[in-house]
Amino acid sequence: MPLLSTAVADVVLWRQRNITMGILLMILTVWLVFEQSGYTLLSLTSSVLLLLITILFVWSKAASLLNRPAPPLPDMYLSEELVAEVGELARKNINVLVLVCRNVALGKDSRLFLRVAACLLLISVVGGFTDIVSLCYFSLVLLLTIPALYERYNDQIDTLFMCAYKTLQRIRVKWDYYITMIRKLDLEKLQ
Repeated sequence: MPLLSTAVADVVLWRQRNITMGILLMILTVWLVFEQSGYTLLSLTSSVLLLLITILFVWSKAASLLNRPAPPLPDMYLSEELVAEVGELARKNINVLVLVCRNVALGKDSRLFLRVAACLLLISVVGGFTDIVSLCYFSLVLLLTIPALYERYNDQIDTLFMCAYKTLQRIRVKWDYYITMIRKLDLEKLQ
């Protein structure tokens, strides 16, 4: 497993430039095909699968007519152990999700509710501006560029983020002061 994570890190951090550039060009090509053709992911997938199954069917029929071997297809099946393991993992994660949703719905975790609401609002706003294919494309481009840029310019980025953090902390302190003042005024008015 460490070998795989090292290979992934090398690709993401542009240490293997040819592979990373190939991935980016492939992603760009797929995105352009989707954008220009008007295909959706589902329609393209079904068209490719239809083409594949048609080719295999014709190949098989032609092979039987010409006394040639049938197309080499591996035996594809799912073992009971694999299905049970995936089902158990899905069950555990779904139960955790249902429990968290229940706690949020019952008002037991206000902070989590605010985070979930903010994430759903962000997804809604982003979804209104773009489609899923473009979103995936831009996400992958960001995934392949931001870590490499951070590795190269980490000192400048850290300084910039620290400055932004300090500015936000000052704003938060002022905000807390104003909220406290408003609460005091409200309490004075009530008495």
